[in-house]
Amino acid sequence: MKLKTKILGALVSIGLMMSGCGSDQAVEQSSAEKTFTYGTVAYGVAMENAGTNPHESYSGWSTLRYGIGETLFKFNRSMQLEPWLATDFEQIDDFTVKITIDPNAKFSNGKPVDGAAVKKCLEHLIANHDRAPSDLKIDSIIAEGKSITIHSTEKMPALLNYLSDPYGCIIDVDAGFDNHIVVGTGPYKAVKVTDTQIELVKNENYWGVDKPKLDRITVKSITDGDTLTMAMQNGELDAVQGLPYSSLQLFVDKPDFKLSQTDTSRIYQIAFNFDTPALQDINVRRAISMAVDKKNFTDVLLHGNGTPAVGPFPSNLPFGDQTVNAVEYDLDSARSLLNEAGWADSDGDGYVDRDGQNLELNYLTYTSRQELPLLAEMMQSNLKSIGVKLNVNATDNYKTFLKTGEYDMFSKAIVTAPTGDPEYYFTSHIVPGAVDNAGHYDSAEIAALEEQLHNTYGADDRSALAIKMSQQVLDDCALIYASHLKMSFVMKNNVEGFAAHPSDYYEITSLLDKT
Repeated sequence: MKLKTKILGALVSIGLMMSGCGSDQAVEQSSAEKTFTYGTVAYGVAMENAGTNPHESYSGWSTLRYGIGETLFKFNRSMQLEPWLATDFEQIDDFTVKITIDPNAKFSNGKPVDGAAVKKCLEHLIANHDRAPSDLKIDSIIAEGKSITIHSTEKMPALLNYLSDPYGCIIDVDAGFDNHIVVGTGPYKAVKVTDTQIELVKNENYWGVDKPKLDRITVKSITDGDTLTMAMQNGELDAVQGLPYSSLQLFVDKPDFKLSQTDTSRIYQIAFNFDTPALQDINVRRAISMAVDKKNFTDVLLHGNGTPAVGPFPSNLPFGDQTVNAVEYDLDSARSLLNEAGWADSDGDGYVDRDGQNLELNYLTYTSRQELPLLAEMMQSNLKSIGVKLNVNATDNYKTFLKTGEYDMFSKAIVTAPTGDPEYYFTSHIVPGAVDNAGHYDSAEIAALEEQLHNTYGADDRSALAIKMSQQVLDDCALIYASHLKMSFVMKNNVEGFAAHPSDYYEITSLLDKT
């Protein structure tokens, strides 16, 4: 089949709403410059995004978030795809798509963005990135003038969604990667990059309609919540992202500050390790799931900056919480299930036991996402109320414990729909053998449904399959979904054009200004 179609109308039908060194390029700051200082917990080595090269680990998030790079397509506030560096596409067949590039697009060095440059960028991406090759399944790319034609090794209904992942930022590969600095197409360009800071200057060659309004921006990594809070209070920063939820109230209804918040698909989830003998019993997993007080976690510990979760996706997506069901918070039923599974407190020590052994589990999480230790404390308390002993290990060295298998439950924060499409989450975290399937969950039903999803075009049909998969995970009590999180920005009241986005991308844009 060959169907020419404009991106706005047709994308929804083929996909779903889805250590650095300093550079001597840094320039002296002039007193006449319009500057902006941004503090964030989301940049640095621990986040695997120190640098601006989108072809390294998760550094694409920095490229995209800080206005250095742009992708062929982007997500609107409804998480539907829209054109960006591309203008439209042509679905040649199930394996082939032709993408037309905006004739005005150019890199920050003034070089036009043409098909040859995009082809070279994408080929370098799949040759160097750890996730992109398995996501994109690209077999070949043909460049012709202002277009590229991508042929995939298999059906790729969500190809354009994956190309909108931060690793899909189009960069000028010929310009090189000196000191982790790349040449992108965004409104700002990096002139100095370290593990803890990025210095940006205005891209005088920006091709977009809205030209950048600031001369210089400094992005600072401040991972300690109290330090970040004090820096904002003291006026050292113009805006912040990632304040502890307990600190947000310090800035609400204050004349010198304003907030921007939005719901995202970032979620706090807890995976059961299916290699743990006691957790191979679904009644034990179900009992533990029923003991989690999600409402108290979001209302009290998150100070209302989250929504109790049912499944992996928020309700603003068509395959979200409103479409699935999970066990309810019910301590009495949880105790009964444990008793049915043969776990009872026979010695009166407050913990259930069987064959002379208490039901004692090791819970692993990390501290760089500041509310995860709070979730761990709540879980410890909740499970004690049903007689389960939980030992908490909160460490940013968590990957070592994941590799050695020294955990029974693992909690993390993850964006489940960064591409606006559900398949990303399942292939990365749920299907048998997935790289982030920390619980070693192995479901034949999930594998079969993923096979269908991977070969299905059309938003409605893909949503229906995603709902079935989410429900299967919930029916198996394979994971606990605690809370969907809000993205929160705090800024001085003279800051304009700085708004939280559901995708968790698009922070510094050409609209950012200080009045």
